[in-house]
Amino acid sequence: MRVRRKHLAAILAVGGVLVAAALFYREFFLARPIGSGPAGPAVHAEIFERVWTERRVKLLGLGDSVTAGLGAASPEHSYFMRLVRNPRDEYADMRGKCLSRVLPNLEYENLAVSGSDSLHHVAMVEDKLESHPPEMFGLVVLTTGGNDLIHSYGMRPPRDGAMYGATLEQARPWIDAFRTRLETILDRLDECFPGGCEIYLADIYDPTDGSGDAPSIYLPHWADGLAIHAEYNEVIAHCAASRPNVHVVPLHRTFLGHGSKCRQFWRATYVKDDPHYWYYSNVEDPNDRGYDATRRAFLNSILEHSQLPPKGE
Repeated sequence: MRVRRKHLAAILAVGGVLVAAALFYREFFLARPIGSGPAGPAVHAEIFERVWTERRVKLLGLGDSVTAGLGAASPEHSYFMRLVRNPRDEYADMRGKCLSRVLPNLEYENLAVSGSDSLHHVAMVEDKLESHPPEMFGLVVLTTGGNDLIHSYGMRPPRDGAMYGATLEQARPWIDAFRTRLETILDRLDECFPGGCEIYLADIYDPTDGSGDAPSIYLPHWADGLAIHAEYNEVIAHCAASRPNVHVVPLHRTFLGHGSKCRQFWRATYVKDDPHYWYYSNVEDPNDRGYDATRRAFLNSILEHSQLPPKGE
């Protein structure tokens, strides 16, 4: 009987360890809770209490599905439309914090296309973007380059504009081509706004939270993925640094800790106050809370760099 009891106790102990291990794995490696409520950095209210300028201003959206709003709960929840005006169910801390409140002669147009890459973007600005009158000032929000990295998903041989699975050495000419395309896009935008413009260019976020663990986002292993990603973000930073009217919106930093490793409290990227997943089901785009965070990141960049708010504010 003693032996049987010992065997039963051992079996129960092993079973308990296995159940605990399974629950731990599920909670910290598989679970992707999205949370609720506001997401992302705070935005100061004081600067929205007075008109910035009576000048005609156009908010122009360009780029891929992030600016197009794929994954948002509704069109008014996209980051672009949240910049224009608050949605009807706006969070209390963001009410009144939108461009239409401070720019009475604001116009807006969103030319972003879901699924597009930087090859599409340079063709679009060269062929379709019209010049604006000198009295109009441009605020341009742009997301580009992300689809260059992720498209093909490892299902086809990598190429320029769809380089998933490439080695860093293989990708170097495509990285250089991206730099050339981005410079062309920025040049063309300057030409299209003879009255001046500011360009808010987002860098590229990382759904693996800096781990490079592509299988955790249901994609094949990519040995050089993080290195190529970093090169693309370096191109974005370099192009912005060389132009006084171009400013990087730090989506990469903003989204760290909200990807596939969001529950792993032992990682440096863990965000204790909001350990939740900000990506849509396709992994490429933000979910609704992610778009709130994206809107806040763009607004804060505008508040930091724009010449439009009154001096001293």
